[in-house]
Amino acid sequence: MNNLSPTIGFISLGCPKNLVDSERILTELRTQGYQVVPSYDNADLVIVNTCGFIDSAVQESLEAIGEALNENGKVIVTGCLGAKEDQIRTVHPKVLEISGPHSYESVLTHVNKYVPKPKFDPFTSLVPQQGIKLTPKHYAYLKISEGCNHRCSFCIIPSLRGDMVSRSIGNVLDEAKRLVDSGVKELLIIAQDTSAYGVDTKNRMGFWNGMPIKTDIQNLCEQLSQLGIWVRLHYVYPYPSVDNLIPLMAEGKILPYLDVPLQHASPSILKSMKRPGTIEKTLERIQRWRDICPEITLRSTFIVGYPGETDHDFNLLLDFLSEAKLDRVGCFTYSPVDGAIANELPDQIPEEIKQERYHQFMQLQQTISTQKLAEKIGQTLPVIIDEIDEEGAIGRTMADAPEIDGAVYLNEEHNVKVGDIVNVEIEHSDEYDLWGSVIKNN
Repeated sequence: MNNLSPTIGFISLGCPKNLVDSERILTELRTQGYQVVPSYDNADLVIVNTCGFIDSAVQESLEAIGEALNENGKVIVTGCLGAKEDQIRTVHPKVLEISGPHSYESVLTHVNKYVPKPKFDPFTSLVPQQGIKLTPKHYAYLKISEGCNHRCSFCIIPSLRGDMVSRSIGNVLDEAKRLVDSGVKELLIIAQDTSAYGVDTKNRMGFWNGMPIKTDIQNLCEQLSQLGIWVRLHYVYPYPSVDNLIPLMAEGKILPYLDVPLQHASPSILKSMKRPGTIEKTLERIQRWRDICPEITLRSTFIVGYPGETDHDFNLLLDFLSEAKLDRVGCFTYSPVDGAIANELPDQIPEEIKQERYHQFMQLQQTISTQKLAEKIGQTLPVIIDEIDEEGAIGRTMADAPEIDGAVYLNEEHNVKVGDIVNVEIEHSDEYDLWGSVIKNN
């Protein structure tokens, strides 16, 4: 280790959006000449990038801060929980500095204050042009905006991260191009509300490579499609404009994968949540999307046990699930979030009923997922390789986002590399995963 370079320990908690924040901070640290280390022992200072979305995440963040203080002693806190400084100081008064989410400059200023910036020659210690990535080399998250304009009653994101602020389309495309040039094969487009990209700027005209480009998600996808990589959309709020993205999927410009957090299917619960949508119209849209792009994969997340959820409301959700037959589904039991409006609602649901509904929901979706995956047996699908171990290779189809969806297991396959995209004949399936063999080119 270079003893002339001060060392910074780094802990990143929470969602992919937080991961992007961590990558930016790490890039700046490396650019200034600091060395990032994976342990407390060798660190002159430790940064904890926290999550504060739900109570369990708050607890995890507080425990991580406590561990860093015990093991090292010099700790700076940033991220979502940083917006609640009093809560952190009550538990951990010895924390040196606290800043909120996307406070890159504050974090660097604090680091410089406690661990002076080293003398650094950027020509002898180069940061990779694409920056520091915490994800594997072949895929990356691309955050296109920060914050959210919605006021869903179960969520405190706007109070943590503010109203939505879109990055300029030229800036986003510059980052995308750098990532692709560094070897990235798949970009995962993320924001609190991806489909609203550009709304805060009234979809103003931006520029990239001398071309005028309107700032909205459709034009962004059109440009990203020209980079020759997989482009996957996450957190797509179901505005009517989303319909315009489906033809791009049918044309092969972006992956036929849409992550739309629907949250529930009961009109009364959706109204209480301050979420849009009537279920009949949602089902009609899903059918229309499938008519336009038959190979589309639909992912969604739902909350069960929301305050006031009756047996009738829950059964409406199960009926919707049976009819929609979504490909990938996540489910959460409602968890009170400090500061959320839903905490004050009457008819809070007992924990045992939440758990019963969760298991009933997941059992139904498991049956649907098993049936849908069985239909893929005999098909030949492109698979991106994520990992190779002693048993073979592990990858994902276009229908699978990393870390949240299923995998494709290629047993005894060692003639591929991480990041390769290969054609695989699917031979076996279970509830969530697939097995197959690479089709060798003659």
